[in-house]
Amino acid sequence: MDRPTPAGEAPTGEFSKLGDVDVYIAKPSDYPHSPSKLLLMLTGGTGIKSTNNQLQADKYASEGFLVIMPDQFGGDPAPNSSTEIPAESNPSFLEQVKLGFAEGAKAFLIDMWLARHTPEKVLPILHKVVGAAKEEFADAVANGNGIYGVGYCFGAKYILLLGAEVADTGAAKADEEQGNMKQPPVLKAGAIAHGTLVTQEDIEGLKVPTYVVAIENDPLFPDEIRKEGVKTLETNKIEHEVKLYSGVPHGFAVLGDYDDAKIKSSQTQAYSEMLGWLQAH
Repeated sequence: MDRPTPAGEAPTGEFSKLGDVDVYIAKPSDYPHSPSKLLLMLTGGTGIKSTNNQLQADKYASEGFLVIMPDQFGGDPAPNSSTEIPAESNPSFLEQVKLGFAEGAKAFLIDMWLARHTPEKVLPILHKVVGAAKEEFADAVANGNGIYGVGYCFGAKYILLLGAEVADTGAAKADEEQGNMKQPPVLKAGAIAHGTLVTQEDIEGLKVPTYVVAIENDPLFPDEIRKEGVKTLETNKIEHEVKLYSGVPHGFAVLGDYDDAKIKSSQTQAYSEMLGWLQAH
């Protein structure tokens, strides 16, 4: 669920379509008069209609990136605490909710949502957007000598997948039949924050320089996955940096207001580090 939006801030980007997929586009104020670099920004489950996600895209745009933020979920963002329980649910489930098991109900809805949004569903959407962006914003792709990627929560996994040498697309399968099993990564470099559902296999496939913002004891990105992942990146000689935060909640790096000064400063620091990594590559 979104944090409160920082006071006095309003999005300045626009909604459009790329490859018949809904996208939010944030452009530098002087584009196209000044060269920009293309940045694919992948959100957590709150999606492109989230004001905070739009403001996050705007922040990267203010630093010279032309930001494409696609709807990875086909108009079906993750359920949050305001989501109503479907009326067709069975009585025993409704009774559980009435008895106060709201968190269990929310977890059930999120599990159902995750089952609808798998790599098999999401990656083709992202490839459509990337293909269309390469045409429409060829100048920005050329200026950055490729496409940059930044991902938060759910989106972090897909930055890793798009940074892999083998993309799970129909084209890749066709190439495989012809004896060519590898395609170059979609991205030139990436930065991710507090990944969700990241697997060791996701990290093993990574081939591009990547910055990782992680949280100590994060159940959604367990320490053992992170530690093994770092070993893998070192073994594979993939340029990387991992910044570990403690005492902050999962999702802290996504723009939003917090009362806790430590979380607020950590959010600012994480953004600065991720931005710096992208600018340096």
